[in-house]
Amino acid sequence: MKKRVLLIDDEARVRASLKAVLEPIYETIQAADAQEGLELFRKEAPHLVLLDVILPGTDGLSVLQTLRAEDRTAQVIMLTGTKSVKTAVDAMKFGAADYLSKPFDVEELRMVVEHALKDQELQREVKQLRAQVVRRYAFHNLIGKSPSMQDIYTKIEQVADSRTTVLISGESGTGKELVAKALHYNNSARRERPFIALNCAAIPETLIESELFGHEKGSFTDATARRVGQFELANNGTLFLDEIGDLSAMTQAKLLRVLQEREFTRVGGVQSIKVDVRIVAATNKNLEELVRKGHFREDLYYRINVIALYLPPLRERGEDVPLLAKHFLAKRIEEDNRPSQEFSKDAVDLLSRYPWPGNVREMENIIEQAFIWSKGSDTITPEHLPNILKNDSRSSSLHDDTLSGRLSLEKAVMEFEREIILDALKRKNYVQTHAAELLGISRRMLKYRMDTLGIGRPDQEVSTEEPPAVVQE
Repeated sequence: MKKRVLLIDDEARVRASLKAVLEPIYETIQAADAQEGLELFRKEAPHLVLLDVILPGTDGLSVLQTLRAEDRTAQVIMLTGTKSVKTAVDAMKFGAADYLSKPFDVEELRMVVEHALKDQELQREVKQLRAQVVRRYAFHNLIGKSPSMQDIYTKIEQVADSRTTVLISGESGTGKELVAKALHYNNSARRERPFIALNCAAIPETLIESELFGHEKGSFTDATARRVGQFELANNGTLFLDEIGDLSAMTQAKLLRVLQEREFTRVGGVQSIKVDVRIVAATNKNLEELVRKGHFREDLYYRINVIALYLPPLRERGEDVPLLAKHFLAKRIEEDNRPSQEFSKDAVDLLSRYPWPGNVREMENIIEQAFIWSKGSDTITPEHLPNILKNDSRSSSLHDDTLSGRLSLEKAVMEFEREIILDALKRKNYVQTHAAELLGISRRMLKYRMDTLGIGRPDQEVSTEEPPAVVQE
């Protein structure tokens, strides 16, 4: 489909010339005055407008302002028979994409039109991507109906549109960066500006200062060119400092100065650079304990801990597990365009009983595995889930059965011991000597326990996971 170009010029000769140059590539529509041009603009929604500065009745600069007021993405190229610098400056100030003088060069006209249309396409793509990012990191995409998550949602709404520093704490994998992005992209005046994330623990101590503040050429051996730091990149936006508890004492001192003065100097530089950056920090450590031990500056701690958000581990919000599992599954189904799937009740029970030491990050990984292994099935069952869930859930089940009176303590201990021995045998390819070493007992003791528990004896019922034979070696 051809792009549509609106020609607004009171001279028929000029319009004819423009049409002759553009029509092989673009569709053109024409207007001889401002009123007709505005009507066609509203009716036809052209991709580009070529607008004469001097028009009967209303001048072109006024028309330009009206066009840009109605559509900020409108691409307008101004045409004039004069070469007034002031006119050109005014046109660009009012939002013109470019400026051409009559008589125009044909190749220059084509080049300017092509560039303006490409720029418009880029602007639209950026706008769409920003909208997608906002939707992706909207706080309602944080999954959870537990009271603790509802409290997080409320606090995000309350503090999102401010420059207040926020400290997010919680175990690894609880979703601290997702909360930081929700703070940036929701109801925040900064959401159109950069969100820059930096993992403080992943940067060597010798490079962290340069990473944060940038450096000048020649400031150290490998500084072959000036480098802009994360603070400059995040200007007017948000800088997310993950694992802030891992910063060295020297870097803590320099970060404190930036937070207090809102300015810094590049490594090797002398010029102070002012910035307006909102800091969102995160840690999986106990910063108060680090302060008491002298490993973290007390003044910096109070500077970043203005608003505190705590993300509880997944094991403390069990009611959110089924919701998260369905969310991650739906996400993978959409990405792969696969037919709809659901979890069986047994699979949901397994997921719900598991303590999730790796939290939400671990769950996403496990659902990814289940998604892969269940290809061709409309239901994810326990057989599609990794053994770590089944083993841990079995121990939990024994615990519940014992405390409820369904199983005696002696029986529960035997079952638990049986599972440990079978697991050790599997890990060591069923070689008794190696399994005994893993368990820290002698091979004779292992053989005795195997006989007692009925492992490896064909005349008794054994686990379906038991091998047909066990090598003694």
